[in-house]
Amino acid sequence: MVKIRLKRMGTHKRPFYRVVVADSRTPRNGRFIEEIGTYDPLKDPAEIKIDKDKAVKWIQTGAQPTDTVRALLKKSGCIE
Repeated sequence: MVKIRLKRMGTHKRPFYRVVVADSRTPRNGRFIEEIGTYDPLKDPAEIKIDKDKAVKWIQTGAQPTDTVRALLKKSGCIE
């Protein structure tokens, strides 16, 4: 199954995430199919940049977002 999930980047105690489309069997920071955005929780307010067209395309083709990514997609206006 294909999932839309977060890939953790950054250093110790300074997380930065990329929103990626990946096979559900790959590790969290392993290989991915496509990067569709970024999420920086340390900025005030948190910075969410997601390519709406790519996100909608992947959801329509059957990719399942994780709970956290689903909340980010709602905040960015990609889904209702």
